[in-house]
This record gives sequence, structure tokens and C-alpha cells, in this order.
Amino acid sequence: MKVYESLKESPVATAVALGSFDGIHLGHQKVIAQTMDLPGLSPTVLTFAENPLCDLGGHAGGELITRQQKIEILESLGVEQLYILEFRDIMHFSPEEFVDEILQKVCHAKKVCCGFNYTFGAGGRGTEKTLETLCEKRGIETAVVPAVLEGGEPISSTRIRGLVARGSMGEAARLLGRPYGYFGTVCHGRRLGHSLGTPTLNQRVPQSFVLPRFGVYVSRVLFDGKHYCGVTNVGIKPTVGSKEVLAETWMPLYEGPDLYGKEIQTELLHFQRPEQKFPSIEALKEQIRKDGKTALEFYARNRNFS
Repeated sequence: MKVYESLKESPVATAVALGSFDGIHLGHQKVIAQTMDLPGLSPTVLTFAENPLCDLGGHAGGELITRQQKIEILESLGVEQLYILEFRDIMHFSPEEFVDEILQKVCHAKKVCCGFNYTFGAGGRGTEKTLETLCEKRGIETAVVPAVLEGGEPISSTRIRGLVARGSMGEAARLLGRPYGYFGTVCHGRRLGHSLGTPTLNQRVPQSFVLPRFGVYVSRVLFDGKHYCGVTNVGIKPTVGSKEVLAETWMPLYEGPDLYGKEIQTELLHFQRPEQKFPSIEALKEQIRKDGKTALEFYARNRNFS
């Protein structure tokens, strides 16, 4: 997949999916699917490096994926070209300029796809109806995808953020089409896990991310092309104390070398229990072992994750 961070002219004609795609959930994937398998047109996505609300100094409620995850997921969906732009670089374009200067001159778009609530152009003046009208005059086909429903409600990034914040990881995964997770560098901790016989991976949840409910999760840890069952505690470790929110993961079946400094993806599959303070380190050690047994049982029963 070709990745453009500027308005570089496409070498081929395209079918373009438009949107912030801040979670690439099942609704977003429906829009992107409209660009596929069209003779002579390269499946292309035009999106932003971060949510436009954040780029304007606002708050979008927390990210669901990193930039790198966005690139990898889009490539896995079959996208051949990706324009991942800074919102400030194009926010002053009028709706007409956006269609003429970007969709026509840069993307060479022959088909344009968006969601039912898409807005564009300076001040968000353009809607999906505006896009249809402008494109029709220029001979560009449009496809507007209606809301994708799950449980009778539209799938949205806002809805998924709420699920993650409540620890409802199974439902969040159904709406995303994959487990919620994050990349993070394994950093040094107090090595308490080593002394307890349960060495852990310490990762900082990206500050821009939606914060999961504090507690213990069954997790999947991915690195070097392999995956392992994990037990992840997200929070402030009340028994021993922490000044920052950490995700601390023990892999019961992992017997390899230390992973300090390595970039690892951790996916939270199932909320097991709230974070709690134990009366002693020995009690904490016993609970970690119980959590590991429960996690392995869940992992074995849910092969759709593994």
C-alpha cells in the first residue's frame, strides 16, 4: 500500500473512501468496501492523521487506534493507496475546492464513498448531499453508506469508546471487527513480578487513547508473528502503588527472553475483575496465579480470538 502524507497526485484513477476512520469499525469498513473490485480503479482512502476535533484543540473522547494500526488495518482490508493528511492543511478548502482540487486533480477519483453523516469543506459546510451534487456535475459516481446497526443501534466510535471505558471488551470487539488493543514499548518496572515468579510486561497506555476500565483482563499479546495468552492489569496497582496508569501483563505460558524495549501489541479480550488492593504481597501472588488459570481457560474456550 502506498502511503501519502501530502497532496501528491495519484498515478492512477481511484475509488476514494472519505472519513476520519478513527476506529475503522464495521461501519467504516462498509464504506471502504465500496471502493473494492472496481475495474481500472485503485481502492483509496483519504483520511486524517488524527481526529479533526483533536487537531483543532478539542477533545474527541480518546483514540481507539494508533496511526500505525490505522495503516496496517487499512492495508489488510485491501486498500492500495492511503492519503493520511493533517486536517489543518485542507480545512480551509470550500466544498467545491475540495472536490475540484483534491478529489479530481489529486486523487483522480471516478467514484467517491462516504458515510451517511459525512461533512467536509471549510466549517463543515458540505454534507453527503453536497458531495453527491458536486460529484454528479463532474461525472464522479458517489456511494453514501447508511448507518450500520448492531443491536438496533448505529455502530459508532463514540459507542465503542463507551464500551471500552466500561470494560465491555467482547461487545467492543464485535463492533470493531477485532479486539480493542494498543501498541506500546515494554518499559522497566520494579521487577516485582520477577520476584513473585510472574514476570510482567509493563506498557504505558497511549495518553491519547480512551482509557479502559481499571481492572484485570484476559489479553492476547502479539509480537514476532506469534500470540500468547496474557493477564493484563490496567490501572495504578493499588497494592504496591503507581504514579501513572500502566498496563502490566503476565503471559503464563511464555518462557522466552526479556522483552524490554520491544514494541508489542496487547489486546484486551475480556474483563475478569476490578482492580483491588490486597493485604499482602503473598495474597497478591496467589490472586495472580488464579487470574492466570482463569485467563488460560477463557483463551482455550474462545478460539475466535486465538
